[in-house]
Amino acid sequence: MKYLFDGLKVVDLASFLAAPGAATLLGDFGAEVIKIEPPSGDGYRRLHGNWKSDYNWQLTSRNKRGLSLDIRSKQGKKVLFRLLEEADILVTNFRSDQLTDYDLDFETLHEFNSRLILAQVTGYGNLGPDSNKKGFDTTAWFAQTGIMELTRQMNNPPAFPAGGVGDHSTAMALFAAILMAMLKREQTGKGSFVETSLVANGCWANGMGLQGAISGFDLGSFLQKKTRSPFADVYETRDGRYITLVLTDPEREWPRLAKAMGQEDWLEDDRFSELKNLFKNKSLAKEMFSRKIKSMLLKDICLCLDEYDLTHGVVEDLTSVVQDAHLIENGIITSTESEDPNFRWTVANPIKVSGEMTRPVSDPPYKGQHTRSVLEELGFSADEIDQLYFEGVVF
Repeated sequence: MKYLFDGLKVVDLASFLAAPGAATLLGDFGAEVIKIEPPSGDGYRRLHGNWKSDYNWQLTSRNKRGLSLDIRSKQGKKVLFRLLEEADILVTNFRSDQLTDYDLDFETLHEFNSRLILAQVTGYGNLGPDSNKKGFDTTAWFAQTGIMELTRQMNNPPAFPAGGVGDHSTAMALFAAILMAMLKREQTGKGSFVETSLVANGCWANGMGLQGAISGFDLGSFLQKKTRSPFADVYETRDGRYITLVLTDPEREWPRLAKAMGQEDWLEDDRFSELKNLFKNKSLAKEMFSRKIKSMLLKDICLCLDEYDLTHGVVEDLTSVVQDAHLIENGIITSTESEDPNFRWTVANPIKVSGEMTRPVSDPPYKGQHTRSVLEELGFSADEIDQLYFEGVVF
C-alpha cells in the first residue's frame, strides 16, 4: 500500500517525547524514520523501568528503525553525516549550543545538504537567559506558562500535572512546522530550520488566560478569590463518579438544567429565577446543584442532561478510556500488529486525511535492531561494519 510520506527519510536524533513524537507522526503516514540511540540506549526507555512494559517507548517509537550509534566519536559522526546526506528531515531536541558542538547547526547542515530540514524542540526557545535551561512539559509547559496556577483549586497548592500532555501538544506543533518547511522546499528547493518550544506551546495552549492578563484581567487571581460559576464545574454523583458541567449560555440553558434535574421549582425561587440573582447567590446555587447531582447515579444524570442537550463530560479513569467503544470505532484507540501482549493496542495520532491511510502499527525497535541493515543501505561493506562494531562506534 502507498502512504502519503512514502520515500521521505527522517532521522530521529532526539529523546523523550516532544521531538520524537513529531517523527512518530511522520512515520505513521509512511516516512522511513531512523531512530538513533546512544550506546547506553535512549533514556526514555527507562522512564518507568520497573514496569513490565516499556509502554512509553512503544507509543513514541512505533514504526521506526533502530540504529545505535556513538555520535561523539569521529567515526560515529561520519556515519551520522552519511545518513544525513540522504535524509529529508533531522528531528532533534538538542539545544543550539549542542547542535554547534556536533556540527549539526543549520548553517553547517545546509551547506552539506541544502534540502535537509532541521526540526528542533527546546524547553524555552533559543534566545534569552533560559535558552540553555533543561525543561520538561511539567516545568516549561505547565508551570512556567501559568497553566498550573490557572487550574489549581481555591486555597490549594497546584497539583502536579500529568506527564506527556504538553509534550504531545508540542509534537503536533513541530509536525506542522515540518510540513510547512516541506511545502517551502517544494517552492524553493531548499530546506529550512524550524523550531518550537515547550514554553511557546504552553503559552499558546493557555492563550485565553494570557490574553486576558494582557488586557488587565488575571483569571487565575480572580478564581482564587471568587467562587467558580456553578455552570462550569465538577460534580460528584451518588456512585462516587464525577461529571464536568460546562454551560456557556446560562440565560438559555439554566431553565433546561432545572428541568433536567427535575427541579423546576428552582425557577420560581426569587434567588434563582433571574440569572443575575442566581450569580449573586452562586455559592448557594453550586451547593444546590451539588446536592442534587450527588443524589443521582452517573448514568441517570447523564441521561437527563443528554435529554436537554446540556454539555457535560464524564471523568473517566485511564483503563475505561482505552476500552471505550466509541474511541475504538473512531480509530482513536487502535490495534497493532504486535505479538507483545502489552502492545496489542495503542493511541493513534489524531490526524485524518481523506484518501490517506496510516501504516499498520509495528513494534518499536530493540536497541540497535536495524544498525547493520541501515549501514548496508548506506553503502558500508561487511568488513567496514564489523570494524565499526569492533571499535564501539555502532552497537
